[in-house]
Amino acid sequence: MDLSNMPTRYDASQTEKKWYACWEEAGLFQPDPDPSKPVYSITIPPPNITGSLHMGHALCYPLQDMLGRYQRMKGKSVLILPGQDHAGIATQSVVDKQLRKEGLSAGQLGRDKFVERVWEWRKESGDTILHQFRSLGCAFDWSRSRFTLDPQYAEAVLKVFIDWFQRGLIFRGKRVVNWDPKLQTSVSDIETERQTVRGKLYHVRYPFTDGSGHVTIATTRPETMLADVAVAVHPSDERYHGKVGKTLTLPLVNREIPLIADVYPDPAFGTGAVKITPAHDANDYQVGVRHSLEMPVILDERAHISLEGPYHGLDRNEARKRIVADLEEQGFLEKVDDHDIPIVISDRSKEIIEPLLSEQWFCDQPKLAQPVIEATRRGEVKFHPERYERIFLEWMENIREWCISRQLWWGHRIPVYYTESGEAFAALSWEDAQRQAGDQKIVRQDDDVLDTWFSSGLWPFATLGWPEKTDDLQRYYPTSVLVTDRNIINLWVARMMMMGYDLVGERPFGDVMIYATVMREDGRRMSKSLGTGIDPMEVIDTLGADVLRWTLQSQTGENQDLKYSERKTEDARNFANKIWNATRFVLMNVERLPGKPTDLQPVDQWLLSRLHATERTVRESYDGYDLQTACQALYRFFWSELCDWYIEVSKPRLNDPAQRETPQWVLLTALEAFLKMLHPVMPHLTEELYSHLPLPDKAPFLMIAPWPELPAEYAQPEVEASVERAFEVTRSLRALRAGLDVAAMKPIPAAYYEGDLAGIEAIVASQAWVTELRAGKPEEKVVSTTAVSVDLHVPVAGLVDPEKERARLDKEETKTSDDLAKLEARLANPQFVERAKPEVIERDRAAAEELRDKLQKIRERRQLFV
Repeated sequence: MDLSNMPTRYDASQTEKKWYACWEEAGLFQPDPDPSKPVYSITIPPPNITGSLHMGHALCYPLQDMLGRYQRMKGKSVLILPGQDHAGIATQSVVDKQLRKEGLSAGQLGRDKFVERVWEWRKESGDTILHQFRSLGCAFDWSRSRFTLDPQYAEAVLKVFIDWFQRGLIFRGKRVVNWDPKLQTSVSDIETERQTVRGKLYHVRYPFTDGSGHVTIATTRPETMLADVAVAVHPSDERYHGKVGKTLTLPLVNREIPLIADVYPDPAFGTGAVKITPAHDANDYQVGVRHSLEMPVILDERAHISLEGPYHGLDRNEARKRIVADLEEQGFLEKVDDHDIPIVISDRSKEIIEPLLSEQWFCDQPKLAQPVIEATRRGEVKFHPERYERIFLEWMENIREWCISRQLWWGHRIPVYYTESGEAFAALSWEDAQRQAGDQKIVRQDDDVLDTWFSSGLWPFATLGWPEKTDDLQRYYPTSVLVTDRNIINLWVARMMMMGYDLVGERPFGDVMIYATVMREDGRRMSKSLGTGIDPMEVIDTLGADVLRWTLQSQTGENQDLKYSERKTEDARNFANKIWNATRFVLMNVERLPGKPTDLQPVDQWLLSRLHATERTVRESYDGYDLQTACQALYRFFWSELCDWYIEVSKPRLNDPAQRETPQWVLLTALEAFLKMLHPVMPHLTEELYSHLPLPDKAPFLMIAPWPELPAEYAQPEVEASVERAFEVTRSLRALRAGLDVAAMKPIPAAYYEGDLAGIEAIVASQAWVTELRAGKPEEKVVSTTAVSVDLHVPVAGLVDPEKERARLDKEETKTSDDLAKLEARLANPQFVERAKPEVIERDRAAAEELRDKLQKIRERRQLFV
């Protein structure tokens, strides 16, 4: 075949750009309009408009592309719909920073001008990550790309709010929320990170009002004691029998508070007594609700003390110092311990989150969760790996009300309008609200915006045109699968399912694939802020997207942590080069696809049988979201079975014009099927190689070629077993040769065997580089081994120089003996055995046993040259 237009080396940078442009120009990213085709659809998790590619993205989004490519080859009409999330806090923070550099602030601009400024930034910089998805080879339907602030999408969000408001599922009330004192807004759990810091645990005496003693509580936040309303102990704690119901005097404040019994305190921790501050702790808030306690707030939105008195206006940290000093001076401070303290940090501002009782908008998640729980138990939505279903259900069964309001300007402004008397009306516009209010005058709209997770909860159906019954909605909803991170199962998966069942009446997706977290090689999390991140674009620019895709996807399956390393990326690059070079070898030996042969030899039948088994494994693994197993099967088939064995065995026939057509047909058949199976993971490389295959009537693009359907007759396990015996015997003979220090591929005159090699002698002889394979055992000196019930013997005479071999073996015996002596001496040392870790002792014992075996073999071998 003429390979003049096929480079000798694979150049990913040229290949990947070329084929992505070809696919897009050919319109292959849009779903097939043929109504007879089954549908496969994914709405991608919308990345933030502030986002740029990190390793998690480099795994998540190509996974969705991989699934789409696979299902397209299976004959389905595939839609993978991309888009972006407006990312309220993240985006507002970016523009705030820009304004500060200009000496301006959002407050100076005012709400309308600030929002205009954010839109300008979004227009200039907000699509970075979508362009990077293209670099990864993601075949997404860009013509349908959506944004959560698109007019149609935004209207759908507001309609959901109005519907739920009118049904009583949304209400305004006071609850403890995550409060960011720097950004001065409530934030969701996903916008925070948990850390452990070294701090102080303060033990404070709360005296009984009647003078009968005191109760000691321990706190890491003594400044919040100003808002204490009770001290709680567990009902079973015998230390407090007869004392529950008495009152305590709150130190520094001199307010009487009750000692109450509640299941919240842990009797085994410290004194078993816990101060209750409902306005400044989420758990205390629940205790306060159960006991109808007051909930005074003593911190303002900046986390400054708002309570009148000596601490008024102090920052929470300064107030802590003053309060601790006063407690000590007045004799209430019992002791102070160093203590590891869990804290919650705002992801955007890096400020410590303050649990704060705040008036916000809330959603009645417990009511919305029930249909989802029932549907999940019926198996309508399946999690992969399956264990996440239990985690999901545990969350849903204990779900709480959801704070859906944020004190921001960028986002979906809450569609509630107020009259002068404060009556609220939910409406799509000011005019609509005024119509509802009648004679009462609407004077203002709510200032807050909706939590980003509220709008993104509509993603699987609002992107398809809901609430209108569009053709896309009817054809592509429910979607087929959601690919997402385990950390947002509660924040996003749950909300999409609640919204899907409540608003559309059915599940939003059939499967939920939880992909692995990409870690560094040392097991640490990747983090740009900590300097432990690796930029995927640098890998793509250097080695190509396919190499990165293989590196990550080949480790993705039941395991939920994968380790990225340069070594594994190098392995992936070597695999890509191996595929390129082996394909070039095949094409140099095949001008056209011959007719299907009738004279298949056992090795031909073996490869076709292995191809059949590999296809089944890959198909089942793709269907089960186990890419690691699929990639392992593909790697083994191509590198070991096709290249290391079949091509090597077939070279003599390829060089024989009378025999070459059979291995040519087998090679092209196997190569075509392999490229199709690999295409979803490494699309660019496989598309390029497919374009060079001399196949009649092949598809214009591999991307739209059908998945290989291999005849059942290919599966021949008996032939597989027979040929595998040949390979096992070959490996053993090669090992014997290596033991005699005979160079690989250097022919040896003869080898002998005792056992059954019927039908596989030619394979063994050619691949073990033996000129003649003879039955029996010779009288001369031999080295021997046994493989699969066959005894193998290689005469040593003439293969090696006896004197040189004795000298080599003497040297090896001395070194092995010395190494063994050192190990045995260490293991015989009682102090070492007593002090060393058990695993170290076990490792040394195993090493010593290996050295003994090696020494015995060396001595046996030496006898051959006496």
